[in-house]
Amino acid sequence: MTAFLPASLSSFARALITALVLMAVWYLAVELLQPAPFILPGPGRVLTALQENASYLLANALTTFSEILLGLLLGTLIGTATALLVATSGFARRWVLPVLVMSQALPVFAIAPLLVVWFGYGLGSKIVMTTIIIFFPVTSAFQDGLRRTDEGLLDLARLARASRFQTLRLLKVPYALPALASGLRVAVAAAPIGAVVGEWVGASAGLGYVMLHANARSQVDLVFAALLILGLMAALLWFTVDALLARLIPWSSTKS
Repeated sequence: MTAFLPASLSSFARALITALVLMAVWYLAVELLQPAPFILPGPGRVLTALQENASYLLANALTTFSEILLGLLLGTLIGTATALLVATSGFARRWVLPVLVMSQALPVFAIAPLLVVWFGYGLGSKIVMTTIIIFFPVTSAFQDGLRRTDEGLLDLARLARASRFQTLRLLKVPYALPALASGLRVAVAAAPIGAVVGEWVGASAGLGYVMLHANARSQVDLVFAALLILGLMAALLWFTVDALLARLIPWSSTKS
C-alpha cells in the first residue's frame, strides 16, 4: 500500500497543479479579452453556476457515474472473455478478430440513436454505449499481451508437459496482465465519452442531458460547470483504477 500510494498522490498533485495553471490562463484570457459571458464565461461565473445548481448537478452526475461504472464493468468482462477466446481458439481468431476490427470503423454517433431505440431512454442504452467504447481497447490490449508470452517460458511449459489450460492460467494470463492494465487505463479515460454521447442522443438525466439543455438556453456557465464535474469524475476514476492496478498487478506499474 505504502509503495504505490506516494506515487499516486504525486501524480494527483501534478494533475491538480496543471489544472490550477490552466484555470489561471483561462481567468487571464477572460480578463484581457472580455468576451461575452454566453461565449466564454470566466472561472468565477462557472463556480457560481456550480454553487447555485449544486443539487441539480450532483443528481445528474450520479446518473452519469453509474452509467460509466456499469459500462466499465461490462466492457471489461466481455473484453477479457473475448481476448481469451481469440487467443486460445484459431477458429475464433480467424472469424471473430476481423469483425472486431471492422466494428471500430462504425462511428458511435451513428449507432447511438439505434441503441436508444433498442434499449430505451434509461440507463440501458448509455451502459451499452460505454461498453462499446471501451470493449475494443480492453480486448486488443489483453489479446496482444496473450500473444507476446516469452517463448522460453512456453518451452519450459512444454518440457514440463503442462496442459493448454495450465499454460494459459500459469503463464500466458499473468504475462499478459500488464498489457490488460494498459488497456484498462485507456478504457477508463474513454468511458465518460460513451456515457455522455448516449445522453446527448436521448436521455432524461445525466451530465450530457444537462449540457444539451443548458446549451440550448445559452447557459454556457452551466455547460462549463457540467464539464468541470465530468473532468473531475474522469480524473478520480483514472487515478483510482491506476492505484488499484498498481496494487493488484505491481509488475505493470511504470516509473513516473
